[in-house]
Amino acid sequence: MSAGRPPRRPWLQPLLLLLRLGVMGVGLGVLVSTALKTLAPRLAQGSVGVSQPDSAPRLGVGHGLALGRFDPRTELTGLSQEWARLAAAQKGLTASGFLLVLDDGRYAQLQSDLPMPAASSIKSPILLVGLDELDRGKVRWNEPLPLTKDVMGEGAGWMANKPLGTRFPFFEAATEMIRVSDNSATNLLIKRLGGIELVNQRFQELGLPATVLRNWLPDLKGTNSTSARDLARTIALVDTGEKLSPRARDLYREILSTSNTNTLIPMGLLKGLGKGQTNTDPDDDLLADGITAYNKTGDIGIAYADAALIQLPNGQRAVAAFLVKGPFNDPRSAELIRAMAATVSRTLVGKS
Repeated sequence: MSAGRPPRRPWLQPLLLLLRLGVMGVGLGVLVSTALKTLAPRLAQGSVGVSQPDSAPRLGVGHGLALGRFDPRTELTGLSQEWARLAAAQKGLTASGFLLVLDDGRYAQLQSDLPMPAASSIKSPILLVGLDELDRGKVRWNEPLPLTKDVMGEGAGWMANKPLGTRFPFFEAATEMIRVSDNSATNLLIKRLGGIELVNQRFQELGLPATVLRNWLPDLKGTNSTSARDLARTIALVDTGEKLSPRARDLYREILSTSNTNTLIPMGLLKGLGKGQTNTDPDDDLLADGITAYNKTGDIGIAYADAALIQLPNGQRAVAAFLVKGPFNDPRSAELIRAMAATVSRTLVGKS
């Protein structure tokens, strides 16, 4: 009797097929996983031809506005010469000026590195040092500063009228130093920042060689010095992001915007637009033309100064500073600053 054929198992073939597919799937998964682990770092670096978004800010629509930089590149020689003519016409006055458009490097200058009496314009560099210390965590925004006899300053401000021992928070001293040019508030900050010598050291580190404190404020003899270039650079260091964090930069700009005196650069800018003095605030009149000027002045009779961050109608930003030294309370000093500022708006904006 011959052996019979093995019984048929119709379910076996599909089972073997499923088993083979399962094995192949596991193997393929291992291969893919290994490949991804190998390629992942290269994909993250964009080294295998995958386009990656550019994290660096670009100029142009949809990429944000550039912050610019303090980099004088192309002199506006006509403007520089106009300043020289204006200054030469005023016998007995010594003038200096500096302008820089942060976006494209256009600039003008008149004895811009000449050390001049700073008056209260030195308060802008002091504010920069103070907010830099805030950034570093070395002072607190609400830290109380006691009013002592050695920091009481005559002249501008109201803090000197308070009793000795009155404590002012750091933010109030910093703001009043600019808003009403309070001399006692300025001295409070100088003392808290380590005194005159240490503040001078910080000025040098910031690249402000002509900016030197020699006496407490108000310094009516004009021994404290700065230059037009230094004052413009101070504001530019903040606005371009080279110094201060974004939050401290915003504080600097906000405090600068509180300055009560706008009769020098802002008034001059209006004059250059073909507008005379009005009964309204010069800042409001400028804003109607798309211009904003955040400025800090100085005035000790024998010297006048003003420095400003100027927002232009085309979105560009410029820094400008002017200083004039002359006879005590000579009205020509302030008028010369306004005249030089007027040439700035005529050059960068044009007459309305």
